[in-house]
Amino acid sequence: MTASNRGMSPLTINTQPTGANVVVTDKNNQEVFKGVSPVALNLKSSAGYFAKQTYYVKLNIDGYPEKIIIVKSKLSGWYVIGNLLITPLGSIIGWLIIDPTTGAMYQLNKKVINEVFTKSASSTEPSFRILDIKNVPTYLKDQLVLISK
Repeated sequence: MTASNRGMSPLTINTQPTGANVVVTDKNNQEVFKGVSPVALNLKSSAGYFAKQTYYVKLNIDGYPEKIIIVKSKLSGWYVIGNLLITPLGSIIGWLIIDPTTGAMYQLNKKVINEVFTKSASSTEPSFRILDIKNVPTYLKDQLVLISK
């Protein structure tokens, strides 16, 4: 990882159909990205010194229900392994100064979001079905209304 992208994690967002509006906000509700899918971006893995970040990826496209995906930071395996393999003095600096300050101790729990939009029952035309009383689920029978005899 180069110094310029230390503490950054890649996130690719794909939708089917393509062209969904994408808004990414952080845990402080600050908008960090706005665009259209598909998109590839780099997000900060931390929210400060020893602080994990959380992102809310809001996806919407006309005619489909909105989706919100939560992306969280998690401790990077390289933070532990990398600092254990370095000399004792180097690992202390890595453990307590460099990685927590740069955010390199964290990575996002998702690298790719693949969302397929489907029409919900509420977004389609209303339908009318006639059922035999034997086929009505028990939990709905209490809500039936007699129309006429």
